[in-house]
Amino acid sequence: MEIKKGGLKALEAVIVRFVGDSGDGMQLTGSQFSDTSAMFGNDIATFPNYPAEIRAPQGSLYGVSGFQVHIGSVEISTPGDNVDLLVAMNPAGLKTNLHSVHAGHTIIVDIDSFTRKNLEKALYDSNPLEDGSLNNYRVIEVSMTSLTKEALKEVKGLDNKTITRSKNMFALGMVYWMYSRSPSHTIEFFKKKFKSRPELIEANTKVLNAGFFYAETLELIPNAYTVAPAKMASGTYRIIMGNTATAWGFLAAAEKSGLELFLGSYPITPASDILHELAKHKHFGVKTFQAEDEIAGITSAIGAAFAGDLAITTTSGPGMALKGEALGLAMILELPLVVVNVQRGGPSTGLPTKTEQSDLLQAMYGRNGESPIIVIAASTPSNCFKYAYEAAKLALEHMTPVILLSDGYIANGSAPWKIQKVSEMPEIETRKKNKADVNSSWNPYDRDLANLVREWAIPGTPNLEHRLGGLEKDKSSGQVSYDPKNHEEMTRIRADKVKRVANYIPDLKIEFATKGKLLVVGWGGTYGTLYAAVKQLNNEGLKEIGLAHFNYLAPLPKNTKNILSGFNKIIVCELNMGQFASVLRNNFPSFHIVQYNKVQGLPFGNAELVEVFNTEIS
Repeated sequence: MEIKKGGLKALEAVIVRFVGDSGDGMQLTGSQFSDTSAMFGNDIATFPNYPAEIRAPQGSLYGVSGFQVHIGSVEISTPGDNVDLLVAMNPAGLKTNLHSVHAGHTIIVDIDSFTRKNLEKALYDSNPLEDGSLNNYRVIEVSMTSLTKEALKEVKGLDNKTITRSKNMFALGMVYWMYSRSPSHTIEFFKKKFKSRPELIEANTKVLNAGFFYAETLELIPNAYTVAPAKMASGTYRIIMGNTATAWGFLAAAEKSGLELFLGSYPITPASDILHELAKHKHFGVKTFQAEDEIAGITSAIGAAFAGDLAITTTSGPGMALKGEALGLAMILELPLVVVNVQRGGPSTGLPTKTEQSDLLQAMYGRNGESPIIVIAASTPSNCFKYAYEAAKLALEHMTPVILLSDGYIANGSAPWKIQKVSEMPEIETRKKNKADVNSSWNPYDRDLANLVREWAIPGTPNLEHRLGGLEKDKSSGQVSYDPKNHEEMTRIRADKVKRVANYIPDLKIEFATKGKLLVVGWGGTYGTLYAAVKQLNNEGLKEIGLAHFNYLAPLPKNTKNILSGFNKIIVCELNMGQFASVLRNNFPSFHIVQYNKVQGLPFGNAELVEVFNTEIS
């Protein structure tokens, strides 16, 4: 929607996508536009999309790196479907992303990159800038590389490669002018990032300003647009990526529980940034250990848990497979441990930089023997903070491992996050036992009868000496036991302990219709797109469609059956082949459950969901 305002066209929301080679700096360009818009007060959602290779073959279709930004003066819950502005730095970027741009919308291209060689790499038979295939779009052809070189011809100390790489800032400057953004935030970013390289500060600033003022001269852009600040709850906000929010959630949990934080991890895409972030905070008593492999990562964390730390390990799907045996060990030891799985496309190495939700059944059942574990999932970049904190709280209070599921979409995406005070967060009551009661006997597997939780005795404490290991334990003494009845009783106790966690998690919430024809069900990182689609249909008059989104997956919330029973049909939407749908069918076989699935390494789109829901509800 456009509204004339003070000579500018005021937009409620706009979607911008930057695309180019993996060396063109599209992630930096997109993140700077995001940060600047967030500083301005817009609601925002982002979607970085890049190849798995560190530097994919230049000009190739599969080497395209992109960053999509959705900003608005209204509520923004997804990065959006239909792009209003596509900035394509090369032919491959144009070809792989043109389908997302509706007719009449704007495309900016760097015509210097549309060489014969690059067109061939992008599998073009003819130049799309000349053959009429783009006649339905507003195409702004810019000699971006040449203009960047011209802007920097008097800057000393720069080689040709550095000069050429600065062209992304020319594009950013143009987009800043088009949407009435000030370049000042990015210029401050240059001063901090390149404080030891003044020539790079000068170069990037010059090119950014050159792009900004060049856009002002173009007849094809007769008006700049503005997107007003969004109305948000009062507070202090910052833009945050999901992985950063996850790391900070663990920092808050360590502070609240009074424990030191230990992370034992092996780097893996897309989870590595949690390790990188926590490694910056040694001043908070954080201990980070980059292990030699996934097994060492989790076993070091188990050792830290035994010693009394808040212990976590981070990974993605392939790493979860390697951690399975040790995770079973942590479960039988009944030690608090959080395992973060930032899911990606699989199986095997699969699609390392693309998103998927296909590790749910692995999280729930991917261990030998009867090995129940708490499983929860974050659903937005900002609430990764909340669910990291919640994962730590559940592990510490119930003395059992917790798997926290995230995914590449929300881990690398960003959104505004209202900064929270640790003093306002829920209390964390640990089971830690630092001294023995002199007048009473103590056994390591004595339990709180209400919740079946054992105490957490810290090694080296007099009169609390005990042994732990992977062999089955006597239900009280903790000594090795091969007694058949004891094994069955211990198996049931461990399972019941996890089931009773349902008493400590919130009820499932339902949005929009509470009863009706169709209930949309999702879990984890699909929340934003499901919410946007159901909201659109409600606004269009379809009032008998509701949304129930799960963050607690094992155990399920206690009111799940009551929520599901209010609808004629339930559609479970997942980025897999139907894993959560199978869980619900197993638990609630009498309900009419259908499913909609996508495994393309991409999140759901709003338009596709609206079409599916319309079909199911008709």
